[in-house]
Amino acid sequence: MILYDPALNMNFQDYGIMLPIAPDRGKQILEFMNNHYYPGTRGATMPYPGPEMSIADALEFLRIADHTIITREDLERVHSKEFVSLLYNKQKKGLEESLLNTFELIDAQGKPNRYEPTRAKRPLSDLFQTILAQVGGTYLACRLALVNGSGFCYFMGGGMHHARYDSGSGFCLINDSVIAITKLLSESALPLVWIIDLDVHKGDGTAELIHFARKREELQNVLTLSIHMAKGWPLDTDSLAAAKEGRAPLVSSDIDIGIDAGEEETYTSRLAEGIKELERLSAALYPSNPKPNLVLVVDGADPYEHDELPSSILLKLSLEQCLLRDNYVYRYVMERKIPSAWIQAGGYGSRAWEPPAHFLLKLRPG
Repeated sequence: MILYDPALNMNFQDYGIMLPIAPDRGKQILEFMNNHYYPGTRGATMPYPGPEMSIADALEFLRIADHTIITREDLERVHSKEFVSLLYNKQKKGLEESLLNTFELIDAQGKPNRYEPTRAKRPLSDLFQTILAQVGGTYLACRLALVNGSGFCYFMGGGMHHARYDSGSGFCLINDSVIAITKLLSESALPLVWIIDLDVHKGDGTAELIHFARKREELQNVLTLSIHMAKGWPLDTDSLAAAKEGRAPLVSSDIDIGIDAGEEETYTSRLAEGIKELERLSAALYPSNPKPNLVLVVDGADPYEHDELPSSILLKLSLEQCLLRDNYVYRYVMERKIPSAWIQAGGYGSRAWEPPAHFLLKLRPG
């Protein structure tokens, strides 16, 4: 199942944010799939006839733009109440300052950085509602994956894995992965959850939030794996020098796999080793039933060799290597009948749609 809603697009340039992000990557993916799997439709959308159809046979467009699906209470389970209070500040000052810092729109000299507010069509503070709706999309993807017991749902959004306990970071204001999982756990019993992060940058915010939750004796049953550039942001010299002990990016995921430039050929084999280590950790937690009840995959496209974000440059997977990576994880969860929710995460420039589009196109009934 594909979860997509055009109303959830960030459309950063509408806010004067000049990041190299396509205005609607999801639309590009769906048009590619329609044009190749349904020749002659030229981007027309296909209805989803029923749960028995596979993702390759039909596309589901599910309206999820109602941001009220995620509440202030949901954020406060994960982020500090002081930070959440800033985001909900009626004067908007705290929210706007947080957005400026999160998207790195002001440099050290106080000058605009990739930010042209005079070109903005909407106030910066409006972006918060779309971000909340994106978190709702991640939550719904998890719920939909769980519906049939071994389901698959791909949400074309989310992946805000750098957001930390008391601040946004790395274009991520709040952490949809941890918020969604925590909300699910508040509603139903899920003995074991895995987060597998395939973004090119370390999932440092997720690691910090899980670390803080465990100090409160929460989320002991959520295991994290991050495979990422061994160097480069947020593991560059300046970021590490400025980091505080016990905070991101110094906090480890349960399994961190750093890939150096030139090691692209080893990527999937090292990912497979990391998943085996997740199995061992799970067996230690739940000897009688170590299989996870849900896997949340942060499916970053930014390891792709054609990614246009400068901080992604140290890892360059070919399209074939990106597909090998995604197909390995997909086969792993499907063969074991593990529900999996996939979120889009990083991907920058005019070709960021290519890895997820080719991955989703090749999923066939079987």
